[in-house]
Amino acid sequence: MVEDLFENAAAARLRREAPLARRVAPRTLDELLGQDHILGRGKILRRAIEADRVTSLILYGPPGCGKTALARIIAMQTKSAFEPLNAVTSGVRELRELIAIAKQRRIHEQRRTIVFVDEIHRFNRAQQDALLPDVENGGITLIGATTENPFFSVVAPLLSRSQIFEFKRLEEAALIQLMRRALKHEALGLDDFKIVVDDDALAHIATYAEGDVRRCLNALEVALLTTPPEEKVIHVTIEVAQESIQKKLLHYDGTGDGHYDAASAFIKSMRGSNPDAALYWMARMLEAGETPRFVARRICIAASEEVGNADPMALVVATSAWQACEFIGMPEARIILAQAATHVACAPKSNAAYRGIDAALADVREGKTIEVPTHLQDTSYRGAKRLGRGEGYQYAHGFEEGYVPQDYGVIRGTYYQPSERGHEASFKERMARFDERDREARDRK
Repeated sequence: MVEDLFENAAAARLRREAPLARRVAPRTLDELLGQDHILGRGKILRRAIEADRVTSLILYGPPGCGKTALARIIAMQTKSAFEPLNAVTSGVRELRELIAIAKQRRIHEQRRTIVFVDEIHRFNRAQQDALLPDVENGGITLIGATTENPFFSVVAPLLSRSQIFEFKRLEEAALIQLMRRALKHEALGLDDFKIVVDDDALAHIATYAEGDVRRCLNALEVALLTTPPEEKVIHVTIEVAQESIQKKLLHYDGTGDGHYDAASAFIKSMRGSNPDAALYWMARMLEAGETPRFVARRICIAASEEVGNADPMALVVATSAWQACEFIGMPEARIILAQAATHVACAPKSNAAYRGIDAALADVREGKTIEVPTHLQDTSYRGAKRLGRGEGYQYAHGFEEGYVPQDYGVIRGTYYQPSERGHEASFKERMARFDERDREARDRK
């Protein structure tokens, strides 16, 4: 009895000392903000939770958006036993012990078990495979939470047996609403004081939290606990808020979705001739720790893929920027990368060369093989002339404009079709003139 009293007192103290984000965590679906696209009235996930018919789920989204909070709500609302695991601290042995308990519970109590695995992407393949048989036969219901794209981090058999729901980061308005709610929450623990938080202070915290509820409420708690009360009033101003959360949180995984999504937006901005957007996405990558080399490589690729011969200097500028960044490094490399990115973004666009090489490769791989015409064959070795190699070849530089109609094995315009943009317009005009001379030469034969 005495031991129970001590344990209860310790548990109560831990609850009081828990971070504010944990103390004011939502307890119902209505309190969980920002995920109406999957938890709004009438949505399938909400209906399943309210009817206690939850199937295996993978909850995917950035940190602090409500994945674990939803798991706790399901634990409170379901009639099933709820068993939490953390993939960082648990292994196959813990999984097997838990599954064995779930089997006995099913047999003796006719009660289902929901296993919640936080950070499931940290389970290796063997650990994830250990869940498969019991997920398959209904021995357990799995709820996995992950910040990484499950299509890359979770094994396919588990994905096929689970519904996948993507959580979105919260908008600033939702974060402000959550902070106002927390200030009135019974677990705030500042009952002896009057709390005043300025609107611009709330807005600053919401902006710098970048959609992360946990970071938002932690910053609010720091502001409240470090502001000296005056006549029983704790007044949080914008200056206090700025000290409480001084640097924006960038959700950016250098190997995951954040990395590839930002790079994709950067490339598409250059392709779309929007230098401002290109600079923003480049800044986003650099500020999050992306290497200048990675950014420079993307600019070089875009210089050929998106600009090509419409502005041949784009590739020259891009490769020069890459080399300069290797010598200079950050932070000055940002200036060089900005010059190259804006050049590529502002340049006239053509993907004619890109489309041409892909079409040629497709023919090489799948089409009829073209023999090298005799007059184009190599004559550099002894005996080539005796074999007739190179016979009939006409040296282009010996003719007007450095051009003479002659068979090169492939008809002009088969693959490369210059655009009328930028420098490539002159290419198109020149090629059209040579094409006419080719037709005249063919007609004379």
